[in-house]
Amino acid sequence: MIHQYKLCGYNIVLDVCSGSVHVVDEVAYDLISLFENTEKLSAISQIFEKYKDNGITKDEVFECYSQIEELKNEGKLFLEDSFKPMAGKLKEKTSGVVKALCLHIAHTCNLNCSYCFASQGNYHGERAVMSYEVGKRALDFLIENSGTRRNLEVDFFGGEPLMNFDVVKRLVAYARSIEKEKNKNFRFTLTTNGVLIDDDVIDFANREMSNVVLSLDGRKEVHDKFRVDYNGKGSWEKIVPKFQKLVKARGGKDYYMRGTFTHHNPDFLEDIKTMLDLGFTELSMEPVVCSAGDPSELTEEDKLTVFKQYEDLAKLMIERDKQGKPFTFYHYMIDLTGGPCIYKRISGCGSGTEYMAVTPWGDLYPCHQFVGEEKFKLGDIWQGVTNTEIQNDFASCNVYAREDCNDCWAKLYCSGGCAANAYHATGSVRGVYKYGCELFKKRMECAIAVAVSRLDEE
Repeated sequence: MIHQYKLCGYNIVLDVCSGSVHVVDEVAYDLISLFENTEKLSAISQIFEKYKDNGITKDEVFECYSQIEELKNEGKLFLEDSFKPMAGKLKEKTSGVVKALCLHIAHTCNLNCSYCFASQGNYHGERAVMSYEVGKRALDFLIENSGTRRNLEVDFFGGEPLMNFDVVKRLVAYARSIEKEKNKNFRFTLTTNGVLIDDDVIDFANREMSNVVLSLDGRKEVHDKFRVDYNGKGSWEKIVPKFQKLVKARGGKDYYMRGTFTHHNPDFLEDIKTMLDLGFTELSMEPVVCSAGDPSELTEEDKLTVFKQYEDLAKLMIERDKQGKPFTFYHYMIDLTGGPCIYKRISGCGSGTEYMAVTPWGDLYPCHQFVGEEKFKLGDIWQGVTNTEIQNDFASCNVYAREDCNDCWAKLYCSGGCAANAYHATGSVRGVYKYGCELFKKRMECAIAVAVSRLDEE
């Protein structure tokens, strides 16, 4: 399968199954588009007629065709999809092995964000914080179910995890005290809205957290429209100096400024520019996840604006690269020389199997976006997974389990997409969230263009 497009001055040809990316001239670009469905001499004749006034000879078109044939023979163009039979077998190899937990350390929050998928942090249930005993058992559960895997990941999540910061510190201390004995290495992440950041938090996070995710929606007027306290006051002025102090102390590395864009700011590139002006260079802007009909929901009319924002973002990144002022955008991180292994490309994020969320009470869910939906409760950290029917559903949830993905050029990049988004959009974890798919494909086109530009500059 081939995907061709033009962006940022490049003619890009992606061979989906080999992962090969080719940057070609106009003649090769058009010839590749004819290659599979047009007889050789006819294709050459068509391209010659189109470009002969540009000084292109028929011999040169013949030579170009021969090069395309050579690439095909080398498995770099028009490679057949041979991965489908592997999908189930690959997942079976990691059956029963858990590598990551999202600890819901606090089902409560000091902000009252209207678009919050977690219902202002309580996940449509009672407000609560996780006890040290529950958190300790969660870490033991992770170790007990991680098999021979040495590197384990734990995300302190909420609500707002800093509302239970003492327990966070105690749990990290416990993990550090046993990781050598258990032959494990913990990688911790903290996701915070920043309100409670102080010097103690900064020192601890920079010492113990492999990554810190900081919630900022960009422009003050955008951020303060949604990310408000319970008195309706915006949080921008309170948190920005704290974020700047934390990032500076962190050496400007291993963090993400994570924003959300909605129907009210589909022009999110302006928010990214604000983050850059504030000195932040590790950035992420996520499309909102909300119920149909919600005022924040992105509309079909927003889509063209969002597409243009993604393209203009790619151009801005290329421009800043040339100026020696690069920055990272999470969704444009792609490695054209290697990238994820085929298991990851087929199987996706591992929610419900390799990755689970733990509530303050110790209940297990496939991921943080399913918490509070009782039918997706997998079990708990004491008895383990008891709802095997749901887990088996997630275990079989790979890119080839979704019929709508079969002919999609991006399927080995998205791995079938987010199960939670699919469920909330279609009622099935094997469904397809079409709006999200279209945004993802545009992001991938832009990401590849940026990566091509960076390789071109080397």
